Amino acid sequence: MRCTQYLCLILIFTTCLSSCAKSPLGRNQLKLYSSSQLAGMGEQAFAGMKTEQKISSQTVSNQYVKCIADAITQHVPKSVFAGVWELVVFDSEQINAFALPGGKIGVYTGLIELTENQHQLAAVIGHEVGHVIAEHGNERMSSSALIGVGMEVTNQLLKANEIASSNMIMAGLGLGVQVGVQLPFGRTHESEADLIGLDLMAKAGFDPQQSINLWQNMAKASGDNRQPELLSTHPLPATRIENLANNMPKALKGYRLATNKPNCKI
Repeated sequence: MRCTQYLCLILIFTTCLSSCAKSPLGRNQLKLYSSSQLAGMGEQAFAGMKTEQKISSQTVSNQYVKCIADAITQHVPKSVFAGVWELVVFDSEQINAFALPGGKIGVYTGLIELTENQHQLAAVIGHEVGHVIAEHGNERMSSSALIGVGMEVTNQLLKANEIASSNMIMAGLGLGVQVGVQLPFGRTHESEADLIGLDLMAKAGFDPQQSINLWQNMAKASGDNRQPELLSTHPLPATRIENLANNMPKALKGYRLATNKPNCKI
């Protein structure tokens, strides 16, 4: 088997990963799991987190986050989740939040402290809910499953043909898949979630311009400890800010049309 054939295998994986379904922004997706399977996984993971991590008992901050999350989730399509979203504030210095299939949202107190106002926190919650709307979790698990099968097939072909240094070739293929497929998928998901979240927060009555201020603050908080964008699953803050700015006119129009402007206070 010649080296060009290994490259062909990677190209086949990449082609397979770009088929079957469409994201909310029109990108091709591969989704091997049903919505009910994803919801079950989300509920199970959330239940585990609630037993393993400390939950905040601060009533005021909990109500503040709930006020924002409720306004955001009102604009989530019922086809994504038709029930009542469950929100938990975790008592941790982590600057993070997440949303899971099955209507679950987690926010860490470290993020509440970093964000300067309700609009910035709405940008993060909207972003995380955007991942759920676009079923990025389904896509990540599906692509990982397909890559795993493809890598095993390649490994068996190498062994069957007694190719010298097959372990080295497999290691190279693994790096090629990571940089060529998995990392770009991660950056694509983050960019899509940014734009879906921008639209959500605007429709919910939060100022979308504050999303840019948020990422400026995030950049300051992270300092210079960043990998090159090629080797990162997340776009650089400057890239995110540029994408948000390019889509701001549409978001501002949605904000002006919003019938409710929340006044969530901490």
